[in-house]
Amino acid sequence: MTEKLELLSPEEMALRWEKVRQNMGQARSLLITDNSNLFYLTGRVFAGYIYYDTESSKPIYFVRRPVHLTGENVVFIRKPEDIAQHVDVSANAKANQEGLALELDTIPYSVVERLTNVFGCKQPLNASAILRQARATKTPVELDMLAASGEKHASVYRSVPALYQDGMTDMELQIAIESLSRRKGCLGQFRIAGASMEIFMGNVLSGNNADAPSPYDFAMGGAGADPSLPVGANGTTIKPGEAVMVDMCGNFTGYMTDMTRTYYLDHVSDLARKAHQCSIDICHALKKMGRPGVEAKKMYEQAMTIVQEAGLEAYFMGHRQHAGFIGHGVGIEINELPVIAPRSRDILAVGNVIALEPKFVIPDVGAVGIENTYVVEEGGMRCLTNGPEDMFPLE
Repeated sequence: MTEKLELLSPEEMALRWEKVRQNMGQARSLLITDNSNLFYLTGRVFAGYIYYDTESSKPIYFVRRPVHLTGENVVFIRKPEDIAQHVDVSANAKANQEGLALELDTIPYSVVERLTNVFGCKQPLNASAILRQARATKTPVELDMLAASGEKHASVYRSVPALYQDGMTDMELQIAIESLSRRKGCLGQFRIAGASMEIFMGNVLSGNNADAPSPYDFAMGGAGADPSLPVGANGTTIKPGEAVMVDMCGNFTGYMTDMTRTYYLDHVSDLARKAHQCSIDICHALKKMGRPGVEAKKMYEQAMTIVQEAGLEAYFMGHRQHAGFIGHGVGIEINELPVIAPRSRDILAVGNVIALEPKFVIPDVGAVGIENTYVVEEGGMRCLTNGPEDMFPLE
């Protein structure tokens, strides 16, 4: 039984490759092997490489496994050196000494050495940056997949209060949410770019655990259940007066939405309610502000102005440890471009998909605030994770 390698339509593939070409700069050929980029360019993950040069009309797929894939330009190989039998690497080396691009952000150094030896290229360019820019603006097909994820993601959150049972720990509540998410079709995978970014299916943070610093570059931390993964729920019992922040995986289509809602047990302080409303106000203001051509750093500055006017700076984006951003692109990976941060050079464009997460940590209460995923359109940003934004009591 065979299966066609390319799962995307010819029209969709043409759109995506055109965006890649527009961002190639000095690169004259690409060799792609990162799973996220393989999925972006074909609609599936396989073990192998995509080779593309600007002189060719179509990419070549060098596949190691699975062995049942077929297609016009599918070539099976056993090792990277086999690529040389199918690409004129001598001509490539002569013409492209500075023009071969490899995914230097993700390929191990030993593999980079092997590939540069195959192609005779001593100084490869960084294809990771090329693909990261191309993926920053989504096609209509990608937006449909993100919208589908967002709809299911929001439906899970509407059921969270009913999942709570008296005496539950934060971990028990997270497991209940994970179970419901999987039953609704969540793939369970939380793809993240970066060597020092790890998480399972998301965070459920209750009480002071939200103030535990994490080594990871997330808006909220948490001590986690084990030193091998020091982030998120730590197994403490949820107590009256505590806020419970739910920031769980929304990957239902291979494209992820990011969404956070806050709940509480019995009661919550006025300061926590004020900070939570400030988070909502920031999201609503930036939703209107987020138009094509707007500088990402200006959005961060606007958020800080709202926080300062409310007198909540000490709690914003953490208390003991503060995050340096309030939003980020999402898609195949949870941390794509653009980044909403004070020194960001990104400028918003139509088709950017951005998760805004202006959150607060209130000592002895926990984390409060919301997070929504938005798509940038001409008139502003449209929310893909629609649902009630107020804090809700756990039943």
